[in-house]
Amino acid sequence: MITHIQGKLVEKNPSFVIIDCNGIGYFLRISLQTFSKLSNDEHCMLFTHLSIKEDAHTLYGFFDKDERELFRLLISVSGVGPNTAQMILSSLTPHEIQQAILTENVSVLQGVKGIGGKTAQRIILDLKDKIAKIGISANSSSTLYNTTREEALSALTMLGFSKNSIEKYIDKELQQDGSVEVEELVKRVLKKM
Repeated sequence: MITHIQGKLVEKNPSFVIIDCNGIGYFLRISLQTFSKLSNDEHCMLFTHLSIKEDAHTLYGFFDKDERELFRLLISVSGVGPNTAQMILSSLTPHEIQQAILTENVSVLQGVKGIGGKTAQRIILDLKDKIAKIGISANSSSTLYNTTREEALSALTMLGFSKNSIEKYIDKELQQDGSVEVEELVKRVLKKM
C-alpha cells in the first residue's frame, strides 16, 4: 500500500492535486481541508489511502495523518464510501466531525450534502467509541475538549450524579463554549440540574 507521496506539486485544484514523483504524475483526490492547508510551494507531501474497486484504483491525499485516520473510520461505516467520506471532510473540519460524533449531534452530520438521518445516526453509532478511544486530535482544542469533559464528568459523578444524566448537559455546554474551564463547566451543569 502507498502510505504517502512526496514530490513536486504540478497541479492544485479544490478536489484533486497532481504530484510528480520521480517523473511519474500521481492524481490524488483531496478534501477542501487539505486544499486549504496546501501551500503553493513546488514541493509537497501528502499521506494517502488507496481505494480499490472493480473499475478503479483511486488515491486519496491528506495533509495530515489525523485526517486520513478519520477518513478511514468514516469509510468503515456501512453506506459511507470514499466519495461520501471525502464530502464530509470537505464540509466539516476533522474537529467538527469528531465533536458531532462524540456529542451525538445528528443535525451537524445531516448538514453535509448526501448524508441523511439514518446515515448520520449510523456514523455516530459506529464511530463514537472508536473516536473516544483513539482520540483523534484535529487540533489542540479537541484534546482540551476531551480532558475538560472527562474531568467535569468525574467531578460530577463524585458529587453523586449518575454519568448518564449529566453527559448531555456537559456536552451541550461544551458545544456552546469549547474553551470553558472545568470548574466553570461544573458550575454551569450544576445550575441546570
